[in-house]
Amino acid sequence: MIKLGITGGIGSGKSVVSHILSVMNIPVYQTDDESKRLVVENEDIRNGLTNLVGKDIYRPDGSLDKVMLANYIFGFPEHMQKVNNIIHPVVKQDFVRWANQFTDKRQFVAVECAILYESGFDVLVDKTILVSAPLELRVKRAMLRDNAEEKQIRARIKHQMDEQLLYDKAQFIVSNDDEHLLIPQILEIIHTVEISRN
Repeated sequence: MIKLGITGGIGSGKSVVSHILSVMNIPVYQTDDESKRLVVENEDIRNGLTNLVGKDIYRPDGSLDKVMLANYIFGFPEHMQKVNNIIHPVVKQDFVRWANQFTDKRQFVAVECAILYESGFDVLVDKTILVSAPLELRVKRAMLRDNAEEKQIRARIKHQMDEQLLYDKAQFIVSNDDEHLLIPQILEIIHTVEISRN
């Protein structure tokens, strides 16, 4: 089984590529969705965050106090690193468990992760795919999607890994610039990976 890692900056269109792969019967693990689930369900994460931030990090109904967590992290990179050190290992373990269920059923599985390299997820996959788009287009897409102001989106982009560094690290690039068709690019990647494995 071949594991594909999908990454890209905000507004690049990672989710669109993930959806196409899903339609092609390639299961995709969504790290954003699964980490939100695990933060609530997983005891190791709950204990870690409670010990780190305080017992009020979880509300009486069991849900995470996202505002309290955001306040703890904002402006403190070292706090962000501590939180990541609690959450990322559990999400990685969950991905491995999830992927193993397809060992005899699928030739490919994929994981969508905005911080594929920063979180160390890249070591769990066989090939990485960068979904790329021009900066201005990414900003416009993210503004529409998140109903956010331009300065907010640009500030978030500044905190992401440099696009050139992503280019240098990725094995494959999907150009999602509203000019190139996505499906032929994805099919070409799948075909290339299949050939390299045979």
